[in-house]
Amino acid sequence: MSPMPYASLSRRVGVLLLGLLLPVASMAQDGTRARARELGVAPGIFAPGRFNAITDVAGVEVGQVTLVEGDNIRTGVTAILPHGGNVYRSRVPAAAHVGNGFGKFIGTTQVNELGELETPILLTCTLCVWKAADAMAAWLLEQPDMQSVRSLNVVVGETNDGGLNDIRARPVTADAVRRALSTAKSGPVQEGSVGAGTGTVAFGWKGGIGTSSRVLPQKLGGWTVGVLVQSNFGGVLQVSGAPVGRELDRYAFQQDVAARTGAGKLADDRGDGSIIIVIATDAPLGDRNLRRLASRGMMGLGRTGSSASNGSGDYVLAFSTAESVRRAFDAPRLETTELANDQMGAVFQAGVEAVEEAIYNSLFMATTVSGNGQTVEAIPLDRVREVLRRHGIAPAVK
Repeated sequence: MSPMPYASLSRRVGVLLLGLLLPVASMAQDGTRARARELGVAPGIFAPGRFNAITDVAGVEVGQVTLVEGDNIRTGVTAILPHGGNVYRSRVPAAAHVGNGFGKFIGTTQVNELGELETPILLTCTLCVWKAADAMAAWLLEQPDMQSVRSLNVVVGETNDGGLNDIRARPVTADAVRRALSTAKSGPVQEGSVGAGTGTVAFGWKGGIGTSSRVLPQKLGGWTVGVLVQSNFGGVLQVSGAPVGRELDRYAFQQDVAARTGAGKLADDRGDGSIIIVIATDAPLGDRNLRRLASRGMMGLGRTGSSASNGSGDYVLAFSTAESVRRAFDAPRLETTELANDQMGAVFQAGVEAVEEAIYNSLFMATTVSGNGQTVEAIPLDRVREVLRRHGIAPAVK
């Protein structure tokens, strides 16, 4: 997949492609942000991979385009490619789990019916999913060895960034989608207010893109599980069990249970919003066990304080990159070697841990964003550190 030319988008005044300019996962956009582990938050028992990102799963690539235009456009696109080849010709087994179906995740019914993914995955804003799907279909049909293709099951998820972003303008363009796809790469993944997370909100603070990974010990298979999230949901934030939302005085249903007003007060908050969770692994899993893995993503989400509110679209999609389970699109029969059910426990554990940490990273790496007449503040990490220290989680400052 060759890179697309840059000329057309460069002529668009005011568009910042932050997802391309600042790719390093551990680098904060403003120098003041930090990933969860820098705060002493390391959920679970398994170690992360080299980048602590979904791209620790060999072959997985991520591309992001951030759109910031004038006073009202704060959105973008995040693309996840399961491998560097033609995904339509070399399909990966996949499955989707719906925690709460108040949202749009194009293509997931066919993913679950056939148990496979035949295109990259795109994340964007709610009213742009159809534009993004159309743009990805056009881009894929132009690729070599796709000239005879007459059907594509493009997969596009969303969360609603209509607070900070003029979502009715449907600002995501085909050019932005093509750039996210054609510039996707392995290695570090930028987090926070970038790509599809540019205008999102989580727990009343600025949300965004977050990622994490886990590598199992060799005696447990040595498999890698990587996660990327687009966080835009609510609830009562807890970090490794510490009641951060309560102690920072910002949480769902606050006006009903606290009956007071203040700077931290959220207006009529019911914990609504959405989250898309993408889980990748090199463990050789078929779609049945991938569906089981995807369902465990909700456990990682719950650990952060979400209750999957009525108005929250909570979706998890899992796929395996293992060569032994790949599916050629025209194969007359499938001969695969899959992990046995009894070997799934550690993979489930790794998935839950990585989801939890990816959500923390999306929150801690996000920066304050103003747009569409509103400002959503980044969660104050100095105060988060204080809460964590009081609860014995973060080390004391020397």
